[in-house]
Amino acid sequence: MSGEAPAVGGGGGGGGEANGIPPNVTIYINNLNEKIKLEELKKSLNAVFSQFGKILDVLAFKTLKHKGQAWVVFEDVASATEALKRMQDFPFYDKPMRIQYAKTKSDVIAKADGTFVPREKRKRVDEKPEKKQKREQHHEATQMGMGVNAYPGVYGAPQLPIAGGQRVMMPEIIVPNNILFVQNLPHETTPMMLQMLFCQYPGFKEVRMVEAKPGIAFVEYGDEQQAAAAMTQLQGFKITKENQMVITYAKK
Repeated sequence: MSGEAPAVGGGGGGGGEANGIPPNVTIYINNLNEKIKLEELKKSLNAVFSQFGKILDVLAFKTLKHKGQAWVVFEDVASATEALKRMQDFPFYDKPMRIQYAKTKSDVIAKADGTFVPREKRKRVDEKPEKKQKREQHHEATQMGMGVNAYPGVYGAPQLPIAGGQRVMMPEIIVPNNILFVQNLPHETTPMMLQMLFCQYPGFKEVRMVEAKPGIAFVEYGDEQQAAAAMTQLQGFKITKENQMVITYAKK
């Protein structure tokens, strides 16, 4: 993520147009839980909002002035608008998110269209080209979206190869049911991060993680059809570049 301060303004909650702010690709979010660690917050925001379109950047800062706030930069206005409408007041870490369009253009967009002008009094060191390229490649990889290289999650299908030469366990025979078995999760994944991903789909009940076995989880839905719908939408979702979720039905 970019380490520079955003050229975006914040304000109270509510829809962007209602506050006289024209629609743009960056949304401003406040009323966020200030107890959440910065990196976890960014990853969780990325996971929740990437369903609406390609994300170019997620900005959040440790400074007291920016606590409880974040900016999500989408590739297009339509994605930002959809995210604003659908996620307004969404309970994120037990607090309803307040979302509006950012008041001014974010740095990442200004640089892309050639209108970026460095602001006075900002003390920063430009990142090296190779570091910037690596970061941009990371963003692109994490935003490849749902359904890429999707594994169908039924018996008889081939095993899915994972980056780094790893392979995941695939049950030999799996009877479709209401509990999903999720593998290849980053070890730092929390139940709340998974809950925010899976609770978007009807019938969600709970997430169960196995403390002794990091990297796997069970997600329960009301019935088999609801579980199947969630699996189809989130199959192959990349939480990080190295971790593409593999979802099957749990073995009963």
